[in-house]
Amino acid sequence: MTAKIAYDEVEVGTELPAQTFPVTRATLVRYAGASGDFNPIHWNEKFAVEVGLPDVIAHGMFTMAEAVRVVTDWAGDPAAVVEYGVRFTKPVVVPNDDEGALIEVSAKVAAKLDDRQVRVDLTAMCAGQKVLGMSRAVVRLA
Repeated sequence: MTAKIAYDEVEVGTELPAQTFPVTRATLVRYAGASGDFNPIHWNEKFAVEVGLPDVIAHGMFTMAEAVRVVTDWAGDPAAVVEYGVRFTKPVVVPNDDEGALIEVSAKVAAKLDDRQVRVDLTAMCAGQKVLGMSRAVVRLA
């Protein structure tokens, strides 16, 4: 596969389609099984509170992966992402109810680089707080 977005058709400031990703306790259990990360802060409310968290929190790598979906969906090919990094600024708190939490992600092209690449800056929010900082992806376009 290759990116479906043409480098020549993208300008600095181009906004990618924003997406919202729901996270429930069931989501966290499935991710724990897939990743092998069974840290009780991600599933045991009593333990999470005892260690100073407000409640169970989503895995940082899960949050990071959900956020970059905005970029991979836009590019049309996950392999088009050649570099990706974030800073974890706030946890995604996932209450034990039918709604869970929502990770709201927006992104825009921040720079055009050499070799048909662009830098995309992402903003990931949950409950009105930024949960990822310095979230940037370098994407090779068609």
